[in-house]
Amino acid sequence: MYDFKYERAESVDQAVKMIQNGGQLLAGGQTLLASMKQRLTQPEALIDLGHMSELTGIKQEGSNFVIGAMTRHQDVAKHAGIQQHIPGLAHLAGGIGDKQIRAMGTIGGSLANNDPAACYPSAVMALDATIHTNTRAIKADDYFLGMFSTALEPDEVITAVSFPIPKKSAYAKFKQPASRYALVGVFVAQTEQGVRVAVTGAGDGVFRHAELEQALNTSFTAAAVDNIKVDASELSSDLHASAAYRASLIVTQTQRAVDAALAA
Repeated sequence: MYDFKYERAESVDQAVKMIQNGGQLLAGGQTLLASMKQRLTQPEALIDLGHMSELTGIKQEGSNFVIGAMTRHQDVAKHAGIQQHIPGLAHLAGGIGDKQIRAMGTIGGSLANNDPAACYPSAVMALDATIHTNTRAIKADDYFLGMFSTALEPDEVITAVSFPIPKKSAYAKFKQPASRYALVGVFVAQTEQGVRVAVTGAGDGVFRHAELEQALNTSFTAAAVDNIKVDASELSSDLHASAAYRASLIVTQTQRAVDAALAA
């Protein structure tokens, strides 16, 4: 690995100033460090956020759970309140990567990176969560802009994510066996405003599926989507799965998620 400067931010304001001086944020490092080793990215300086307690932790505020950006996947998975009130989110976090990744990876890092096969974006989208930064609050429907692209400004730092408590929720993931990313993952949430269905791993970024949502709003059962045909024309096709196979998996994983939500 090439030489770079390591800096430790003690506050969000300090991190912003470091970004403006050419540094790049380091959260859990599970994607960034691997990319640096392969020389896919070469930041001049890394700004470590790992020592900022203000960005860590989970708390309930009324009908929302607020998760700090530097909260580890394993802590989300094991949190009793999340397990009770948003079981789909706890299950999702517990299925990310392996134990090492869950011990180091953070929710803020995952959302800032926005890998098209990452799990967290589907939960944020389906639960109609809000991403909080040092300057504003961004609704999920406005945040994700496509592959590795978000609404974040270059010097904007995610500080927390606020998840409304749904009536029911569940996540079903068909894993790519080597990477453990989602070949197709579907998060289903039954909220006060209706059912939201978010799909990851199937395209160039997370997306909602209106036809699946409409069917589940009519009847929140797995059978309700039996006859839904997902258009494969804009889905990904690679050595792991064709677009047509991913289209079929979206329906199957939706049904599995609905069954899991009803059983919770």
